[in-house]
Amino acid sequence: MQNARSEIKALTFDVFGTVVDWYSSIVAEGEKFGDTHGIDIDWAQFALKWRAGYGPAMDKVRRGELPWQNIDALHRLILDSLLTEFKIVGLSEADKGHLNQVWHRLKPWPDAISGLERLRKRYIVATLSNGNVALLTNMAKFAGLPWDCILSAELTGHYKPDPEVYQTAAVLLGLSPSEVMMVAAHPGDLRAAQVVGFQTALVPRPLEYGPGRAQEVKAHPLDLVASDFNKLADLLGIA
Repeated sequence: MQNARSEIKALTFDVFGTVVDWYSSIVAEGEKFGDTHGIDIDWAQFALKWRAGYGPAMDKVRRGELPWQNIDALHRLILDSLLTEFKIVGLSEADKGHLNQVWHRLKPWPDAISGLERLRKRYIVATLSNGNVALLTNMAKFAGLPWDCILSAELTGHYKPDPEVYQTAAVLLGLSPSEVMMVAAHPGDLRAAQVVGFQTALVPRPLEYGPGRAQEVKAHPLDLVASDFNKLADLLGIA
């Protein structure tokens, strides 16, 4: 594997959960929003249900039950159903739009910025997320994430883990798949990347779903496994 890793020229990153802490970011913004709008609900459950609706919404698009649309649009569909479920009424369209854009304002994990800065000394570092280009760009500005390039599933009209997303990323970077390493906290993302020839690195995020909700994460024998982005830089030999 050491020889294979010497081929790497770019690292592509899953973003939600791997680079940024969506759970605590949404809970904190939700509580603040609730205080200013008189909404008293369990924002932790709201955040978890919002995230849980993401996969099923993408599957509806895959099955043709919904037309292809970007993640901002899917997040809004899920939000509208949650507002009904949680009996939240009286919000203006501007309020709903602001709340939906919380996904543009997610905070990075503590190691994310320093780790990315180290990794980009040697490699191209790029997003490879189902988040749309505007979302990822706004998030980078908000959080100070030092990407070299914003790549999104939106550019392909597919969502991860469809192979077209990974294949297109390599093409857009002008690289062969073996020259790209996918970095993610989610094994399913890595397995899909591996199928098209990417190298893979697993960076588990035990707090992704909040304290006490760690999900079992199983590494593949070919995964490079690191506890955070700085440890990943260490493993790749970057000072």
